[in-house]
Amino acid sequence: MTETARNIEDYVEQLRDLEVQLETVRRLVDPDKSALRIEELDAEMNSSGFWDDQKVAAKVSAERTRAARKVEGFNKLVAGVGDVEATIDLAKESDINDQQELLVELNQSIPALVKTMADLQEEALYTGEFDSAGAVVSVQAGEGGVDAQDWAEMLVRMYSRFADKRGFDVELNEESQGEEAGIRSATFTVKGDYAYGVFNAEGGVHRLVRMSPFDSAHRRQTSFAQVEVSPLFEDDVVLEDIEIDPSDLRVDTYRASGAGGQHVNKTESAVRLTHMPTGLVTQCQNERSQHQNKDTAMKMMRGKLYALKVMEREAVVNAEKGGAQNIGFGSQIRSYVLQPYLMVKDLRTRHETGNAQAVLDGDLDDFIRAFLLHKAEGGVNRRVEDHELEDD
Repeated sequence: MTETARNIEDYVEQLRDLEVQLETVRRLVDPDKSALRIEELDAEMNSSGFWDDQKVAAKVSAERTRAARKVEGFNKLVAGVGDVEATIDLAKESDINDQQELLVELNQSIPALVKTMADLQEEALYTGEFDSAGAVVSVQAGEGGVDAQDWAEMLVRMYSRFADKRGFDVELNEESQGEEAGIRSATFTVKGDYAYGVFNAEGGVHRLVRMSPFDSAHRRQTSFAQVEVSPLFEDDVVLEDIEIDPSDLRVDTYRASGAGGQHVNKTESAVRLTHMPTGLVTQCQNERSQHQNKDTAMKMMRGKLYALKVMEREAVVNAEKGGAQNIGFGSQIRSYVLQPYLMVKDLRTRHETGNAQAVLDGDLDDFIRAFLLHKAEGGVNRRVEDHELEDD
């Protein structure tokens, strides 16, 4: 077999992989069902008085845009896979010079098609009711002393870089500095397409193993940080199961620290809300007034209560499936090992990479997609024991 013929066979194999992936995307997008939904939304948008309620109209319009984008994207993928197949067939029948040009074309078109397919597959996996909403992300240092506080700050940096690559808008709501280094906790909001759907994959305990920069003997240290993710609800979102009785809330005010406007460190503009029945806490200090901080903290509280309800339901389902309940600080989801080797491994999906620095610099796309596929396939959250992590 000549080198050119061997190259053509390689592209035939890639075409088969593309066709398999296309069927997966077809199942997720369900273009026929999506097309019917677009017709329903168009009818609603064309109805009399539709634009009278601007907030409702904006949501319907946004849903229509997302549905149309999925259908159009799928149709483009079908056309793209068809073009690859036609190019391969043409290459088989062409002379050596034309074959080389066609192989160059395939070498350029297939990787682009693979990326487009992965992006659409990911978007189709956002099936949760509020996946398209903004997200509230809280990072809290766990066991590990100063190293854990430094680890929490590293995670905030990782998520900031990831969000920037995704084109998300990030706003820091609250941050509590560590005594020696790092942070004790931080909360930030993320806005953009499917922000909650994306960051929901990160909720849980993150474990870091490295040579401690804070230990004079440079011994290996294991540190933990907890990441909590909840949707950011606007005031007009109605949640049937979530009602907050004002008498259940304790409201504390305090002086904000760090940047935040003219009132910082002068008035008690920062607000902390505690939901007494559940013990959930939200706080905000970045707005200019106490009233604005309280409003933001209340939105965050609604999201946390919703996330708690979801976790409770998932715990019941997981228990019925024989999986571990995934509630609380013991639910480790990912291990970041920097010593004695480099490895980042997700303990839910088993996805891993040796390029730990890229992950810490915000390269989380593959981990997000692996989690979404795992969830779509009905994966059960599993508890990872300490001895199992040591073997990784």
